[in-house]
Amino acid sequence: MKRHRWTPAEIEQIVRRYPDEPGRAIAADLGVPVNGVHAKAKKLGLRKSQAFLESNFSGRLQPGSQIGINGRFKPGSVPSNKGTRRPGWGPGRMRETQFKKGHLSGRAAQVIKPIGAERLTKDGILQRKVNNDLPFMRRWKAVHAIVWEAAHGPIPHGHIVVFKDRDRTNRALENLELITWRENMLRNTVHNLPKPLPQLVQLRGALNRKINRATRHEKQDGRSSQSPVRSARAPRRRENTAVGAGAGARKSSQRRRQNAD
Repeated sequence: MKRHRWTPAEIEQIVRRYPDEPGRAIAADLGVPVNGVHAKAKKLGLRKSQAFLESNFSGRLQPGSQIGINGRFKPGSVPSNKGTRRPGWGPGRMRETQFKKGHLSGRAAQVIKPIGAERLTKDGILQRKVNNDLPFMRRWKAVHAIVWEAAHGPIPHGHIVVFKDRDRTNRALENLELITWRENMLRNTVHNLPKPLPQLVQLRGALNRKINRATRHEKQDGRSSQSPVRSARAPRRRENTAVGAGAGARKSSQRRRQNAD
């Protein structure tokens, strides 16, 4: 829709009439959309007056208004369906097709594991399913954390249960200890390794970064060389060159014959 350019006279009307008149009346007189009037008024910082808001033109339900009184619920009224619905009730075959709490079907029955099932993460941590609630990441809990909480209570915020001997298969209570997140970070830093190993870890990271960078460049170069636009234009260029060379040769031979004659 074409943007309306406001004239000084139209702006003067909006400033004068907007606080106390409906926007649709102003829009009808000016021949512009109602939302355009409201947008311009907002840009000018105009607001409806209190008198307009308390009038029927504002469209607000005023105190003591009888509008819609016949459709309102009256105090003490009894719903017409009171006592007709019971838990599990449904007309026709509705009850047969209703979702039942705890029932799984289709793909969910194949994928969702029961409470108490265990799984091994890629880091070698044994987890156990403790509930079917949301969010999904709260459904599984590390078994060694469950063992520790059974003896000492919930794990405080900012703490973690770790293995003393670093053996993740040894989940005995005497092999578990509670440490802070900071202590766990210091515990697992590469600087605790023998002196040559931290340097090797850093060199390996630098080497991996260079390999990844070179691989990305090779892929980009391959895509550029296989561009359909370039491959389509290249033969045409060679063809045009050959045609031009042939035409030039013919012209040269013609000049030589003319000079000989």
